[in-house]
Amino acid sequence: MTHALPASFSPPADLLAGRRILITGAGEGLGKAAAMACAQHGATVILLGRTVKKLEHTYDAIERAGGVQPAIYPMNLAGAAWKDHVDLADTLEREFGTLEGLLHCAVHFKSFSPMLQIEPKDWIENLQTNLTAAYALTRELMPLMRAATDASVVFTADRPSHGARAYDGVYGVAKAAVEQMMQIWAAEQDEHSTVRLNSFNPGPIRSGVRLRGFPGERAESIALPEQVMPQLLWLLSNQSRGLNGQSTVMPE
Repeated sequence: MTHALPASFSPPADLLAGRRILITGAGEGLGKAAAMACAQHGATVILLGRTVKKLEHTYDAIERAGGVQPAIYPMNLAGAAWKDHVDLADTLEREFGTLEGLLHCAVHFKSFSPMLQIEPKDWIENLQTNLTAAYALTRELMPLMRAATDASVVFTADRPSHGARAYDGVYGVAKAAVEQMMQIWAAEQDEHSTVRLNSFNPGPIRSGVRLRGFPGERAESIALPEQVMPQLLWLLSNQSRGLNGQSTVMPE
């Protein structure tokens, strides 16, 4: 079921105070914008991504903006073994004890293409990053989120997750699978669960994925990731308590 997010939400400065939130793909695009916004609203953010230099840039930007000091955890999701996810969970349990938020922003995308032209390597890396890693991280971090009094898991959605279209390729396959996974997982939460799972479709935003998929598009005509932050912060905060298993979209 699709759920429209609040058309207007002004997040208070302490909206995420005391919450620990892991964000994948935190080195650029939506992940970086989310990391900065979360830190500015009181959260301790764990920055996860493949490229240390990009994560360090996000870290420095958070500190310059006066946000809560974050942590960095480099991981290449495309090549991560299951033990890597287990080790991450062990580290976070040791350092933080609980986790109140998990935001999946990491994405692997090269281009739209016919199914017959997808290279095997791209198929494997796409599913590994966009689907398998999203499952593995959520599974291994679930005990830390269940230990919290309130926790929110948010999967980043895209248009291919809502109906098939020619040339969506393996990216469309992965995004559709993530949406189904989210709904199944959410349905398994009972009334006493402290964890809720939803997806977030930010609509067209200025990012590397958007530029690769639509190279002829005028970048200045597309919204910046920062423009969708109020609604995403609402999802990650306790304000969204009770919302579970929903495919949330930005209001038109």
